[in-house]
Amino acid sequence: MDARTSLMSMLKQLQADMLAIQQQGAGYYSCVSVAKRYNKLLAQARTLFPAGNGLIDTFEAIAEADPKDPGEKMKVIQGIRIEIGQLMSLLASVPEAPK
Repeated sequence: MDARTSLMSMLKQLQADMLAIQQQGAGYYSCVSVAKRYNKLLAQARTLFPAGNGLIDTFEAIAEADPKDPGEKMKVIQGIRIEIGQLMSLLASVPEAPK
């Protein structure tokens, strides 16, 4: 299994973990652990692309903050979910890891 495939699998699992945590409800979860893990996976994904590849440069690290308001937490989680989906699409569109 190559790094790209492993990253895609880990991103998919992070999505599943986010859903399980979020289902605990009422904002009684922390966004920090999810943001930290996403940022680590994004850093690994960057290593698969040569410098100057414009598409990977459209991704930014997520702030590792934990809002207290449940509505704000939902916005953070929603943003991470979107970023994960986009990153998975980018990785899937590359037939093999770029050199």
